[in-house]
Amino acid sequence: MRHTLAHFAALHRSGEKIVMLTCYDASFAALCDAAGVEILLVGDSLGMVVQGHDSTLPVTLEDMEYHVRMVARGSQKALIVADLPFASYQLSPQQAYSNAARLMVAGAQLVKLEGGRAMADTVRFLVERGIPVCGHVGLVPQSVHQLGGYRVQGKTEDSAHALLEDARVLQQAGAAMLVLEAIPAALAKQVTGALAIPTIGIGAGKDCSGQVLVLYDLLGIYPGRKARFVRNFMSGTSSVSDAIRQYVAAVKSGAFPAPEHAF
Repeated sequence: MRHTLAHFAALHRSGEKIVMLTCYDASFAALCDAAGVEILLVGDSLGMVVQGHDSTLPVTLEDMEYHVRMVARGSQKALIVADLPFASYQLSPQQAYSNAARLMVAGAQLVKLEGGRAMADTVRFLVERGIPVCGHVGLVPQSVHQLGGYRVQGKTEDSAHALLEDARVLQQAGAAMLVLEAIPAALAKQVTGALAIPTIGIGAGKDCSGQVLVLYDLLGIYPGRKARFVRNFMSGTSSVSDAIRQYVAAVKSGAFPAPEHAF
């Protein structure tokens, strides 16, 4: 039986860290499931680590459906979160619902979309119609060209305040959890403390409710530039399964992320 949103709400209230990892196929899904990964994110990061693009923008809804089906077949326990890809939800709440429903039919239990207050009406529209939503603020990769690159967000007082307000508005709209990417650790701690829903950090320090990494970064096999928040868990291990188990243990214990992985 798969983990539920109620399970993660309980973990958040108890202070136990939540473990999320990206995943794109059935074989890795089975390994991650067996290693204790609690949430599998079928991320549009597949555009870079699987398809070889230089951003997530070329990923299509059909690509996402294909990979969600594989991950759903390979896993049994983990909650499956699927990214809504670029241009599949920004036009209107109705567009978002139609495309989110396709990902749910493919096997997702939760859909993730990027953006703050501008997406609140869309989040509310989805949630009111039975589609749980994970928000994503901070560095939002689908807006990489608007942001001027993959840069840390929320570094100024004004931008930090805006990000905190975005998080609050998304929670009020009904988001079940929130990914915080590439923001100062102190800001991530403030956002997490201000919300009742879990926060999942990636490059956001140790005080989030949980952590997520890209699987290929965890295994040290992505040839691109390594972000500061990445740790190669294959180093010193004898198998992929052991590396994933070490990641799970490090997140649960609070050993990862360490100070050197934060901004």
